[in-house]
Parts: sequence; C-alpha cells; structure tokens
Amino acid sequence: MTGVPEPLDRLHPGLVHHIVNTLGWPGLRPLQEQSIAPLLDGSDAILLAPTAGGKTEAASFPLLSKMAQESWTGTSVLYVCPLKALLNNLLPRLETYTSWLGRTAALWHGDVSQPRRQKVLRERPDVLLTTPESLEAMLVSAKVDHRAFFSGLRAIVVDEVHAFAGDDRGWHLLAVLERLERVVDRPVQRIGLSATVGNPEELLGWLQGSGSGKRKAQVVAPHLREEAPVLPPPGDVQLDFVGSLENAAKVISALHRGEKRLVFCESRRQVEKLGESLRAKGVTTFLSHASLSADERRRAEEAFADARDCVIVSTSTLELGIDVGDLDRVIQIDAPGTVASFLQRLGRTGRRAGSTRNCLFLTTDEDGLLSAAALLLLWSRGWVETVTAPPEPRHIVAQQVLALCLQEHRVGDRLWQEWWGGLGPFGPAAEPIVRHLIDEGYLDRDGGMLFIGPEAERRFGYRHFMDLTAVFTAAPEFTVLAGRTEIGSTNPALLTEEIASPRRLLLAGRSWQVTYIDWSRRRCFVEPVEGGGKARWGGVGTSRGTSHELTRAAREVLLGADPPVGLTRRAKATLAQTREEGANQVDPDGTVIVRGGRDTGVRWWTWAGYRANATLAATLTTVGDPLQRPTDTYVRLREDLTPAEWKKATAEAADQLCLPAVDSRALNGLKFSAALPPRLAEATLAARLADLEGAAASLREGSRFTTLGS
Repeated sequence: MTGVPEPLDRLHPGLVHHIVNTLGWPGLRPLQEQSIAPLLDGSDAILLAPTAGGKTEAASFPLLSKMAQESWTGTSVLYVCPLKALLNNLLPRLETYTSWLGRTAALWHGDVSQPRRQKVLRERPDVLLTTPESLEAMLVSAKVDHRAFFSGLRAIVVDEVHAFAGDDRGWHLLAVLERLERVVDRPVQRIGLSATVGNPEELLGWLQGSGSGKRKAQVVAPHLREEAPVLPPPGDVQLDFVGSLENAAKVISALHRGEKRLVFCESRRQVEKLGESLRAKGVTTFLSHASLSADERRRAEEAFADARDCVIVSTSTLELGIDVGDLDRVIQIDAPGTVASFLQRLGRTGRRAGSTRNCLFLTTDEDGLLSAAALLLLWSRGWVETVTAPPEPRHIVAQQVLALCLQEHRVGDRLWQEWWGGLGPFGPAAEPIVRHLIDEGYLDRDGGMLFIGPEAERRFGYRHFMDLTAVFTAAPEFTVLAGRTEIGSTNPALLTEEIASPRRLLLAGRSWQVTYIDWSRRRCFVEPVEGGGKARWGGVGTSRGTSHELTRAAREVLLGADPPVGLTRRAKATLAQTREEGANQVDPDGTVIVRGGRDTGVRWWTWAGYRANATLAATLTTVGDPLQRPTDTYVRLREDLTPAEWKKATAEAADQLCLPAVDSRALNGLKFSAALPPRLAEATLAARLADLEGAAASLREGSRFTTLGS
C-alpha cells in the first residue's frame, strides 16, 4: 500500500485506513508492529506487554487482515477470556474492528440470553468472544451442532493467558482446545495475550499443547529488550503503615481529593468493610467483587468510569484488563499475593499523557507491612513469578473423559486418547482413571464403546450436565434480593448463626436487614438499614500460602534490606520495630532453630514458604512436632531435639524428600475428585502442596541453635 510504512503494509488496506483515519493513530505501538509478521505467517505466539499495552489490537488486526485476505467463512476466530466482565468490555471494540471489514463479532457466555444465543447459532459471527466453560457447554449441548458451528475455525486468542495457565482452568482450556482441533480436523493457530511473566517461552510451549515443538511459535515482547526494569520514581510508589482498615479509610478520604482512585483489597470482606467506612466519611464509593451481582458490579463500574472525585474498592476482579476509565491513583491495602498481580494493578495508572504509574500501599498490620516490603523489593529487581501449570490434574482428566462422552455420545474405548493428541496428562497416564470411571459406573462400556453411565447422571446430570462444564467447586452461597433486585450473595453461615438481635448483612457497602429466608431456593430477602451489617465468605480448597521467593524476600527485609520506594515515617518506624522483634528469627549465614522465648516448643525458622515447609514437615517426621501446622516461615520441631539428632535427620532427608500429607477434607475443594480413586485424588493434592526445590534449598543451608529466655 503506497505511503504506508513497513510493517503496516501487510495489514488489509481497509483496516489501515480506519487505523489512520477513524482511530487517528499516527502509527502502531511496538508490540502491534512486531506481531503482524508472525501472526500473518501462521505462528502460534505469546504477545507480552504491560497493562494497556495494546495487546487486543496486536492480535486482532493481523487476524482480521488474514480473515479478509484468505476469505475465511463462518466463526473463524475465538476470543477467550477468564472473566465474563472482560468479554463484555471488549465486545464494542471488536464489533467496531470487525465492522470495518464487513465482518461481525458476538458474545457467548453464561449471562447471554437465549434469544441472543439463537441468533449467534443462526448467523455465525466471524469472531466469537467466550469463556472455556461456555465453549465446552457448546460442545456438549444437544442444541448446538458443534461440527457445523466450528467448521470454519482458524485461530483462537486467549486473553490474560497467564491467569489460566497457573490453575486448573488452564488444563481445562488446553483439553477443550485439543478437542476443538479434532472436531475441525485442522491445526488452530493459538495466540496468548499476557502481562509480564517470568517464563514466556515456557508459557508459549504450554499454550501450544500437543503442538509444542511441532508448530512455528514466537514470543513477541518488545519491552523485555530493555536491560533493566523501568521503575517509576520512588515517590510514585509509596509504602505506608496505618495500623487498621478504619485508619486506611481515614487516609483515603483525606488524600487525593478530586481524583479518581482504585483501591485493591485482598478479600471480599475487606472490600465491604472499607467501602462502608469510606461512605460513612462522605466519599463517593463504588464496590466490585465476585459475590456482588453482575448488575451491581456493572452499575458500579459504569458510574466510576463517568465520575471524577470518587473511589472504587475492589478485589482482583478489576486487576485484569476491564476498562474503568482514566484513573489517577491506585491504592493497595496490605500486599497482593504476587509481583505479577502488583504489575497488573500498577498498570491501571499512568495511561494519561503526562501522568506516571503510581501506587500507595496502606498496610494494616506488621505482617502486611513486611509482605509489601518484600514484594516491592523483588519488583524493584525486575523479578516476576514464573507461571506454572499445577501438576497431575487427574480430576480434570476425569471431567474431560466424561465431557467427551457427553459430546460424542459414544467413544471407542481404545480411541479416547486420540482426542487430546498425546497431551501429557490425557495420554496413557489417564488409563487408570478411565478404568475407575467404568468400575464406579460413571461410564458404561458396551461393544468396545464408552458412554455416560448412571453414576455420572446422578452426580453431574443436573440441568443438562451444566455442572460438568465448570472445573471449580463454588462455595454454596445464598442469593440476596432487595425486592426483585439482586444485590449479590452471602455465606449461609451468616444466615444460620444464633443471634439475639435482627439479622443484618453487609453487602455492596450497605447494611441490610434480613426479612425472609427461602431455604429451599437458597435465597434471602432484605431491606436497607443504617449500619450493623456483617460480611463473611468462605474459601474453598487448600491454601498454598506465600511462595518461597516472597518469603525469602521478607527475610531479606528483616535483615535490613529496604525496597527503593517512598517509605513514610510510620512505615520506617514500624519496620524498625518489626526487625527488632524478629532479630532472633533470621541470620545472614543460614537458618535459625529457636528454643524458648515467648513461644513454647522449638521452631526452625526456614523462611522457605508454605509449600516448602509442608514438604519439610512431611519429611522430618522423626524430629518434627507431630501436631504442627506448617506456616510460611517456620517448622515446629520436637522439644527434646538435640543438635546431633538434627544433623543426622537432615543429612538423611536431603535424599528422600516426602510429599506433604493431605487432609481428606481438602479433597472437597478438588472438583471431580469423587470421580477418582481416593489414592489418586490425594496424590494430586500432595503434589500440589509440595515444593521439593525450596525444601532442598533449606536443607542445604547451615542452621544454628539458639535458646531464648522466657
């Protein structure tokens, strides 16, 4: 195209016209430019850029160009996201881009109405925005001719791919993609969009699934060419100690008036309590978390996007790429669990010309301060977590075999492995799982064919097997309704605990009095009241605690390392006090075994992280306290332990590390564990609780005994 610089001239001329004239862009960003050639040439790819780096356009512009140039027909591109809200947010942009070339985009997820779904099936859009769960629901639905619908599939874009890869939704996504490729009988180009991760090449290999090493692949990450991380000035990332959530509300209400502020909390309960406190101080406040209804969240996000002097308080639901307008400031209560999360949150600011990325940490206790300082220390060094798929996903294998039989009705008992193309966990290692499914009646076998059995019907057959398409067990919650308006959901414990006064809930930052509970339909009706509401939600599954790297960084902070950010006087004073109190728990030359002091018993201060300590506790049974619960920072040892016994036990342990023991109750958080032999379900959880590398590193370190006065 005359006058269009490389590599723009490889894009479709109609698209280039609109980029220049409709969007008014003088050119493309580096990621967008560098993505054109590999995507047009058919490579699988990971496109890596900080938040707001233009990743959606980097993927969609080349694919739309290829769609037009090669005359793709039917639904040829899938755009998969981890959150329905993110899909809703992206739809208008992708509808605009597709319309420039006379193409269409549409949405399909759990909140999309039946008439809109029927329209999608009648008039197949060129680009379909969806979730992995909805994709699988389409594959198993009797109402969808999946072979016809997906017959034109050529490419799939996985947005926020790092959010999938680190948990079981990633295994589920990969398995569904392999089944889709077999349905369409051709390789499907896979493109992942991600914020910065520590192992992009491995993430790309993971995304390729059974095609890893067989198909062209490229990581596109222009910003990683910078030799050192570009950090905001120290004053733009600040660490403060405020001592309580109520004090955090005072600081937020007094600081940065007239600005638009996004506050991240680490729990739904914190969001509710902080939101209530801010509103009581006259601050215009909106809330967002997973237990608020979709309408409630959407109203909050839209109002926040249009307002100026206001605060939105959120869990990680607003960490990903949902657009909430032009932010002035991000505030973090205590510390997120990973450096990657902090990078996402920091990236919500600094998008306006002349502004810089910024974040204010308000820590509510000493542990929160130490965690935040440790995280900022690692961030300042340019370190980011590697994204690793959880090991041994046997429960997902069971779920996928059942879903495949539902999809195909009958599958050859020797042919089922072919559907996953040799993808690790779904190959020969899955045979004992399939045998168990047959033995327990989840599958029936007749004439060399497998099909859904009575036990699968009984356990998962509710509402056309809808429960089979979601890989997580959701905590049972009660829907909260004010009249006909859904506010959100709450933990049933708040509805059953014995209280003398009227029952009040805190939800959406407001107090509500319960007027009626419909136990059979899991609903409660409420009306607004002034104050007194309580918020509570339960977690599911087994906590993995803090990572080895973050816990080691906390040890460095205790030994005197300060992160290169703005530390307030309160933060400096509290850090100094924390270091003084923790002086006996750290040693620059190794680990410390402490006897006595305020704590009874003997503690081995490893600073190795929860999973490494769980591994050490399982391994050192002859010298460990049999009643202990592992922590991030220490392992309890026997009170009568001698240095000689310790030396012998650790020398033997170095060559025979054991997987942690699994509490049978923890299996309740592993969905589909009921479809596994108990020993295999426990083996999966044990492998996920372990950190063999971190445990081995602790054993290699020298350790010294010290005895404190009581």
